[in-house]
Amino acid sequence: MTSSDTAPGRGTAVVIGGGLAGTVAAWALRGHAERIVVVERDRYPAEPTFRAGVPQGRHAHLVLEAGHRALEEMMPGIRQQLADAGATRVAVSGDLKWLSSAGWMAQYPAQLGFLSCTRPVLDKVVLDRVRTEPSIEFLEGVDVVGLLGSARAVTGVRIRERGPERGEVREIPAELVVDAAGRSTSAPQWLAELGHPAVPEERVDAGVSYSSRIFHRPAGVDLGHRAIYLQTKAPDAPRLGVLLPVEGDRWIVSVAGMRGAEPEPGEAGFTKQVGLLRDQSIREALRNAEPDGEVRGFVPGPGVRRHYERSSPDGLVVVGDAVSTFNPVYGQGVTVALFCAQALRRTALRHGGIGHATARDARREIAAASKNPWVMSCSEDARFAATTGAPSGALLKLQHRFLDKVLAASVNDPAVTAAFHEVMSLVAPPTLLFRPSVLAAVLRS
Repeated sequence: MTSSDTAPGRGTAVVIGGGLAGTVAAWALRGHAERIVVVERDRYPAEPTFRAGVPQGRHAHLVLEAGHRALEEMMPGIRQQLADAGATRVAVSGDLKWLSSAGWMAQYPAQLGFLSCTRPVLDKVVLDRVRTEPSIEFLEGVDVVGLLGSARAVTGVRIRERGPERGEVREIPAELVVDAAGRSTSAPQWLAELGHPAVPEERVDAGVSYSSRIFHRPAGVDLGHRAIYLQTKAPDAPRLGVLLPVEGDRWIVSVAGMRGAEPEPGEAGFTKQVGLLRDQSIREALRNAEPDGEVRGFVPGPGVRRHYERSSPDGLVVVGDAVSTFNPVYGQGVTVALFCAQALRRTALRHGGIGHATARDARREIAAASKNPWVMSCSEDARFAATTGAPSGALLKLQHRFLDKVLAASVNDPAVTAAFHEVMSLVAPPTLLFRPSVLAAVLRS
């Protein structure tokens, strides 16, 4: 038994990656580590602007209701700070016009909602809060190039300055290493270099591709709602679109398509994809809207869920997209990253520090927190024939049939719609849909 098992202590924690997942993870560890070092390969801009290290940052983002609750719990007052920075609250019904595969969802006075803004605003407000903590330091323009330790335990990281004149490789010993490097994480490769066996993983790839643009909202335009979500309808309508309000009286519009229905590049491809959506409400909204910047494309790659709770050396915790990468069309990624930070905080509190027991418990809780979102997204991706790695079988077909009935009922029954929104907002588990009152309404429909 190591000393970390018996006496967790308050040593050094290193967080790889200073995006949203990394900054909230660092914040979660305050008070439990004497020193928290965030290693970020970019340099943070002084003002909220898009940066290369967040390639998905130019596209529509959602922090679901459960994510906002988690963020507010960890950083009291952050919702108001986001609102002060220009974020707009969008209720999931009333403010949001949602076209499901069955039709337009019934409207009701929803309590659930989200704050809509561009990703740079969200990241900057969170970063500014994290920078108020004296125990957290940032190393900007620095790459992590490997892990210290062995196949049994990670004991720190190796780092090097970025740029044309790279400095020497330096080492930072640590009691805990948190990988928050996102989709491009090198942790599997680094673990292999330490002699650790490959971590079990699942991969599901719907081949989704994005195209997005920001627009100035035309003066005097009233859509009757603040946001529009046009969902896919398998198997014949594999395209989706979303219009969200963002700061500066603007809209961000993202269109996407599953494999075989990807948007073509550039402005012409974006315009064509908007016209191919199941409903023309987004096209009508943009009729007199002036673009604010170029069309940006993004291919996120496959969804990947790595099971570090089954196989991982001591001293390592992986969070955010580095552990679970979802198809972004379901808007789950940021919220699950916040769940990861909460798990880190809970386990550090439970064990009184950042030792190996904390890391082991955190890995288990993070796996549990990502399970339902992963099953939900993969089950929907499986509806499209071109998806690779998707689950199959009789049980999945039964799930699809039941969800189709739920969506059909949600067109006319606000109670069913409200229950569905709770599940999709990750406030409640999917079992909520089997509550007797909801199930009865679904069966009646």
